[in-house]
Amino acid sequence: MKKIVHALLAGGITLATVLPAATANAFVPAPGSTPGTASTDVITVAQQKPVPQKYHRRMVRLTTDERPGTIIVDTNNKFLYLVEGRNRAIRYGIGVGRDGFGWSGVVKVGRKAEWPGWTPPPEMVIRERKKGRILPAHMEGGINNPLGARALYLYNKAGHDTAFRIHGTNEPWSIGLNMSSGCIRMMNKDVEHLYARADVGAKVIVVGPGGRQGKVSYDDRGVDVLRSLFGSFGG
Repeated sequence: MKKIVHALLAGGITLATVLPAATANAFVPAPGSTPGTASTDVITVAQQKPVPQKYHRRMVRLTTDERPGTIIVDTNNKFLYLVEGRNRAIRYGIGVGRDGFGWSGVVKVGRKAEWPGWTPPPEMVIRERKKGRILPAHMEGGINNPLGARALYLYNKAGHDTAFRIHGTNEPWSIGLNMSSGCIRMMNKDVEHLYARADVGAKVIVVGPGGRQGKVSYDDRGVDVLRSLFGSFGG
Protein backbone atom coordinates (compact mmCIF):
# COMPACT_ATOMS: atom_id res chain seq x y z
CA MET A 1 0.00 0.00 0.00
CA LYS A 2 2.83 2.44 0.81
CA LYS A 3 4.32 1.90 -2.66
CA ILE A 4 0.97 2.67 -4.27
CA VAL A 5 0.49 5.83 -2.20
CA HIS A 6 4.00 7.10 -2.94
CA ALA A 7 3.47 6.43 -6.65
CA LEU A 8 0.25 8.43 -6.62
CA LEU A 9 1.85 11.36 -4.89
CA ALA A 10 4.92 11.25 -7.14
CA GLY A 11 2.58 11.53 -10.12
CA GLY A 12 1.46 14.93 -8.87
CA ILE A 13 -2.25 14.18 -8.77
CA THR A 14 -4.09 14.83 -5.54
CA LEU A 15 -5.68 11.74 -4.11
CA ALA A 16 -9.02 13.46 -3.65
CA THR A 17 -9.44 13.41 -7.43
CA VAL A 18 -9.24 9.60 -7.37
CA LEU A 19 -10.61 8.58 -3.98
CA PRO A 20 -13.45 9.80 -1.76
CA ALA A 21 -12.23 12.55 0.56
CA ALA A 22 -12.37 10.47 3.71
CA THR A 23 -10.07 7.92 2.07
CA ALA A 24 -7.87 10.35 0.19
CA ASN A 25 -7.11 12.50 3.22
CA ALA A 26 -5.87 9.46 5.07
CA PHE A 27 -2.91 9.31 2.69
CA VAL A 28 -1.96 12.99 2.47
CA PRO A 29 1.64 13.24 3.75
CA ALA A 30 2.25 15.86 6.40
CA PRO A 31 5.41 18.00 6.20
CA GLY A 32 8.22 16.21 7.98
CA SER A 33 6.24 13.00 8.36
CA THR A 34 7.98 9.65 8.14
CA PRO A 35 6.87 6.46 6.39
CA GLY A 36 5.95 5.07 9.79
CA THR A 37 3.50 7.85 10.63
CA ALA A 38 0.09 6.47 11.56
CA SER A 39 -2.60 7.35 9.03
CA THR A 40 -4.73 8.90 11.77
CA ASP A 41 -1.89 11.28 12.60
CA VAL A 42 -1.55 12.22 8.94
CA ILE A 43 -5.28 12.96 8.72
CA THR A 44 -5.14 15.19 11.80
CA VAL A 45 -2.14 17.18 10.58
CA ALA A 46 -3.59 17.65 7.07
CA GLN A 47 -6.96 18.80 8.36
CA GLN A 48 -5.50 21.16 10.96
CA LYS A 49 -2.86 22.77 8.73
CA PRO A 50 -3.97 26.40 8.44
CA VAL A 51 -3.90 28.41 5.24
CA PRO A 52 -1.11 31.04 5.64
CA GLN A 53 -2.49 34.46 6.57
CA LYS A 54 -1.20 36.08 3.40
CA TYR A 55 -3.60 33.93 1.38
CA HIS A 56 -6.68 34.99 3.33
CA ARG A 57 -9.21 37.22 1.61
CA ARG A 58 -8.32 40.92 1.77
CA MET A 59 -9.51 44.27 0.48
CA VAL A 60 -6.46 45.77 -1.20
CA ARG A 61 -5.32 48.88 -3.02
CA LEU A 62 -4.71 47.70 -6.58
CA THR A 63 -3.56 50.07 -9.27
CA THR A 64 -4.66 48.83 -12.68
CA ASP A 65 -6.16 50.02 -15.96
CA GLU A 66 -8.49 47.00 -16.07
CA ARG A 67 -12.21 47.65 -15.75
CA PRO A 68 -14.24 46.78 -12.65
CA GLY A 69 -15.40 43.17 -12.77
CA THR A 70 -12.15 41.96 -14.35
CA ILE A 71 -10.42 39.02 -12.69
CA ILE A 72 -6.61 39.02 -12.63
CA VAL A 73 -4.93 35.74 -11.70
CA ASP A 74 -1.31 36.11 -10.57
CA THR A 75 -0.11 32.50 -10.66
CA ASN A 76 3.41 33.42 -9.58
CA ASN A 77 2.33 34.97 -6.28
CA LYS A 78 -0.76 32.75 -5.87
CA PHE A 79 -3.26 35.61 -5.77
CA LEU A 80 -6.51 36.24 -7.61
CA TYR A 81 -7.85 39.80 -7.80
CA LEU A 82 -11.39 40.92 -8.49
CA VAL A 83 -11.15 44.53 -9.66
CA GLU A 84 -13.83 46.66 -7.99
CA GLY A 85 -12.92 50.17 -9.07
CA ARG A 86 -10.14 52.72 -9.03
CA ASN A 87 -7.43 51.48 -6.65
CA ARG A 88 -9.85 48.91 -5.25
CA ALA A 89 -9.87 45.14 -5.47
CA ILE A 90 -10.55 42.01 -3.46
CA ARG A 91 -7.56 39.67 -3.24
CA TYR A 92 -7.94 35.94 -2.70
CA GLY A 93 -5.33 33.23 -2.12
CA ILE A 94 -5.23 30.46 -4.72
CA GLY A 95 -3.59 27.17 -5.62
CA VAL A 96 -2.28 26.80 -9.18
CA GLY A 97 -0.90 24.33 -11.73
CA ARG A 98 2.05 22.16 -10.84
CA ASP A 99 5.23 22.03 -12.94
CA GLY A 100 4.36 21.68 -16.61
CA PHE A 101 0.71 22.61 -16.10
CA GLY A 102 1.00 26.37 -15.67
CA TRP A 103 -0.46 28.60 -18.38
CA SER A 104 -1.31 32.19 -19.24
CA GLY A 105 -3.79 34.02 -21.42
CA VAL A 106 -6.92 36.13 -21.59
CA VAL A 107 -10.19 34.22 -21.26
CA LYS A 108 -13.67 34.87 -19.90
CA VAL A 109 -16.16 33.33 -17.52
CA GLY A 110 -18.32 31.23 -19.85
CA ARG A 111 -20.66 29.85 -17.23
CA LYS A 112 -20.93 29.22 -13.49
CA ALA A 113 -22.15 26.31 -11.40
CA GLU A 114 -22.93 25.62 -7.75
CA TRP A 115 -21.62 22.34 -6.35
CA PRO A 116 -20.49 21.30 -9.84
CA GLY A 117 -20.02 17.76 -11.01
CA TRP A 118 -16.55 16.75 -12.19
CA THR A 119 -15.83 15.04 -15.50
CA PRO A 120 -12.09 14.46 -15.96
CA PRO A 121 -10.92 15.67 -19.39
CA PRO A 122 -9.96 12.89 -21.83
CA GLU A 123 -6.26 13.77 -21.76
CA MET A 124 -6.23 13.45 -17.96
CA VAL A 125 -8.00 10.10 -18.13
CA ILE A 126 -5.42 8.82 -20.64
CA ARG A 127 -2.49 10.27 -18.72
CA GLU A 128 -3.56 8.70 -15.44
CA ARG A 129 -4.49 5.37 -17.02
CA LYS A 130 -0.92 5.06 -18.26
CA LYS A 131 0.15 5.36 -14.65
CA GLY A 132 -2.22 2.61 -13.61
CA ARG A 133 -4.87 4.91 -12.11
CA ILE A 134 -8.48 4.79 -13.22
CA LEU A 135 -10.39 8.05 -12.83
CA PRO A 136 -14.18 8.10 -12.54
CA ALA A 137 -16.05 8.99 -15.74
CA HIS A 138 -18.02 11.52 -13.71
CA MET A 139 -18.40 12.53 -10.07
CA GLU A 140 -21.51 14.30 -8.82
CA GLY A 141 -21.12 17.56 -6.94
CA GLY A 142 -20.72 17.47 -3.17
CA ILE A 143 -18.24 17.87 -0.34
CA ASN A 144 -16.06 15.05 -1.69
CA ASN A 145 -15.87 16.51 -5.18
CA PRO A 146 -12.47 18.06 -6.06
CA LEU A 147 -14.20 21.09 -7.66
CA GLY A 148 -15.59 22.16 -4.31
CA ALA A 149 -18.59 24.43 -3.73
CA ARG A 150 -18.52 26.55 -6.90
CA ALA A 151 -16.92 26.64 -10.33
CA LEU A 152 -16.38 29.37 -12.89
CA TYR A 153 -15.79 27.80 -16.32
CA LEU A 154 -13.20 29.58 -18.44
CA TYR A 155 -13.88 29.99 -22.18
CA ASN A 156 -11.63 31.36 -24.91
CA LYS A 157 -12.43 34.26 -27.25
CA ALA A 158 -14.05 31.89 -29.73
CA GLY A 159 -16.49 30.79 -27.04
CA HIS A 160 -15.00 27.33 -26.53
CA ASP A 161 -14.47 25.73 -23.14
CA THR A 162 -10.76 25.74 -22.26
CA ALA A 163 -11.27 22.91 -19.71
CA PHE A 164 -9.73 25.21 -17.09
CA ARG A 165 -11.78 26.32 -14.10
CA ILE A 166 -11.66 28.63 -11.13
CA HIS A 167 -13.13 26.39 -8.48
CA GLY A 168 -13.29 25.46 -4.82
CA THR A 169 -11.46 22.54 -3.28
CA ASN A 170 -11.89 19.80 -0.71
CA GLU A 171 -8.18 20.26 0.07
CA PRO A 172 -7.94 23.80 1.50
CA TRP A 173 -4.40 23.14 2.69
CA SER A 174 -3.34 23.20 -0.99
CA ILE A 175 -3.94 26.96 -1.26
CA GLY A 176 -0.62 28.67 -1.98
CA LEU A 177 0.83 25.57 -3.64
CA ASN A 178 1.44 24.34 -7.20
CA MET A 179 -0.64 21.17 -7.24
CA SER A 180 -3.38 21.31 -9.86
CA SER A 181 -3.51 20.30 -13.52
CA GLY A 182 -3.91 23.95 -14.52
CA CYS A 183 -7.12 24.93 -12.76
CA ILE A 184 -7.22 27.76 -10.22
CA ARG A 185 -8.19 26.54 -6.75
CA MET A 186 -9.77 28.62 -4.01
CA MET A 187 -11.02 27.94 -0.51
CA ASN A 188 -14.73 27.12 -0.69
CA LYS A 189 -15.75 30.21 1.29
CA ASP A 190 -13.71 32.35 -1.11
CA VAL A 191 -15.00 30.82 -4.32
CA GLU A 192 -18.55 31.28 -3.02
CA HIS A 193 -17.70 34.95 -2.36
CA LEU A 194 -16.21 35.39 -5.85
CA TYR A 195 -19.07 33.47 -7.48
CA ALA A 196 -21.60 35.96 -6.09
CA ARG A 197 -19.66 38.91 -7.57
CA ALA A 198 -18.20 37.69 -10.85
CA ASP A 199 -20.51 37.86 -13.88
CA VAL A 200 -20.74 35.43 -16.76
CA GLY A 201 -18.75 37.12 -19.52
CA ALA A 202 -16.25 38.66 -17.10
CA LYS A 203 -12.73 39.08 -18.47
CA VAL A 204 -10.15 36.83 -16.82
CA ILE A 205 -6.43 37.57 -17.22
CA VAL A 206 -4.16 34.69 -16.20
CA VAL A 207 -0.59 35.87 -15.68
CA GLY A 208 1.70 32.87 -15.84
CA PRO A 209 4.23 30.93 -17.92
CA GLY A 210 4.46 31.88 -21.59
CA GLY A 211 3.35 35.47 -21.21
CA ARG A 212 0.34 34.93 -23.48
CA GLN A 213 -1.71 37.35 -21.43
CA GLY A 214 0.18 40.19 -23.13
CA LYS A 215 0.71 43.49 -21.37
CA VAL A 216 -1.27 43.84 -18.18
CA SER A 217 -0.65 46.53 -15.60
CA TYR A 218 -1.47 45.89 -11.95
CA ASP A 219 0.26 46.92 -8.76
CA ASP A 220 -0.78 45.48 -5.41
CA ARG A 221 -0.11 48.20 -2.84
CA GLY A 222 -1.27 46.18 0.12
CA VAL A 223 -4.27 46.00 2.40
CA ASP A 224 -6.75 48.85 2.16
CA VAL A 225 -6.87 49.64 5.87
CA LEU A 226 -9.76 52.11 5.77
CA ARG A 227 -11.99 49.83 3.73
CA SER A 228 -11.06 46.90 5.93
CA LEU A 229 -12.04 48.84 9.04
CA PHE A 230 -15.20 50.52 7.79
CA GLY A 231 -16.18 48.54 4.73
CA SER A 232 -17.74 45.13 4.50
CA PHE A 233 -17.05 42.05 2.43
CA GLY A 234 -20.62 40.91 2.71
CA GLY A 235 -21.57 37.32 1.97
